Amino acid sequence: MLKGKAVVLGVTGGIAAYKAAEILRGLKKNGADVAVVMTANAGRFVAPLTFEALSGRPVSVDLFDPPAPGGMEHLTLAKWADLVLIAPATANTIAKLAAGLADDLMSTLALATTAPLLIAPAMNTRMIRHPATEANLAALAGRGVHIIKPETGALAEEEEGYGRLASTESIVRRASELLLPRHDLAGRRLLVTAGPTREALDPVRYISNRSSGKMGFAIAVRALSRGAAVTLVHGPVSLEIPAGVHAVAVLSAGEMQAAVKEHLEASDAVIMTAAVADFRPADPRPGKIKKGGTDGMVLEMEATPDILGGIGRNKGRRIVVGFAAETSDLEKNARKKLAEKNLDLIVANDVTVPGAGFESDTNQVEMFTRTGRRIPVPLLPKEEVAERILDQVASLLEQAEEGA
Repeated sequence: MLKGKAVVLGVTGGIAAYKAAEILRGLKKNGADVAVVMTANAGRFVAPLTFEALSGRPVSVDLFDPPAPGGMEHLTLAKWADLVLIAPATANTIAKLAAGLADDLMSTLALATTAPLLIAPAMNTRMIRHPATEANLAALAGRGVHIIKPETGALAEEEEGYGRLASTESIVRRASELLLPRHDLAGRRLLVTAGPTREALDPVRYISNRSSGKMGFAIAVRALSRGAAVTLVHGPVSLEIPAGVHAVAVLSAGEMQAAVKEHLEASDAVIMTAAVADFRPADPRPGKIKKGGTDGMVLEMEATPDILGGIGRNKGRRIVVGFAAETSDLEKNARKKLAEKNLDLIVANDVTVPGAGFESDTNQVEMFTRTGRRIPVPLLPKEEVAERILDQVASLLEQAEEGA
């Protein structure tokens, strides 16, 4: 698949350096030609000879190594590469890239290349959550650097948390997508909803849920990269709006219903990831409710609009995807919702599973189709889960077109 594609694999000095050998194997298995560049500290974790044996090429470490025929090593590699992949990328290397430093072969190469740059951070939770690292990653993303978010899992020193290198499968797949971009959604118009809604109790308080919007935003970003025109209707979230996406911000279920209705007609597929409130206060107060020395209060609720059900009843040839966050009887509840809402696909997850609940960067889902298929997706970063969902959406759109 990647025959004729040249990849520079950068390996930096973190405990996850040993996993770079498997990444190299995955790229080679797909046909890529891979040259490895290591930092001096990376050689403390894995010997260069390992990568030489796997790649069939000499490993470059020092900026002042004997130059390659015809030029300096960093410039030769920078011109040769179709993709520069740094995995793992340590906090130190990320800081250098963000600052534009060029004090070793790795950072100099990254500055000199015009090829896409893909980095896979891996480090201790405290380091990746540090404001400096977060700012550096944001700066790189703003310049167009592609970043594969780390996972939550076992770390060094018997610690557990966010910062574990993304899976080999995810990294190789993302590298392949950058080398051979997929445009299977080109010409398609997707309407995606994301995040929670807020239902006002009074001007100060509201009822909401724990949805972060991360799953819906991941779908919007990946759909855009696959060629789709994307409208993203989102509730109140703290996420950066993806460039190139037409975003519509809403607060309540009523506002989301109106926004969806406005953009529905132009859509080929609707993916409803939003966690829309099922109920809202029946009598929201115009002023702040005072405690007033009482021991409690009774709150009367009323149902919010059934946005997904309304779309399903009037879907036409449109593909409609729903989501179901469950705590028990996942398959039974998901299939019931699939039928009741007249959906083409439903994506269900058990929010009690660690790493698959609200606000996490990963998800584990099961997809069910109206034809009875069950498609399990293991615990993966939400970006990877988004790709699996879009694979099904692209297939459903193609089938609908063939049956037209």
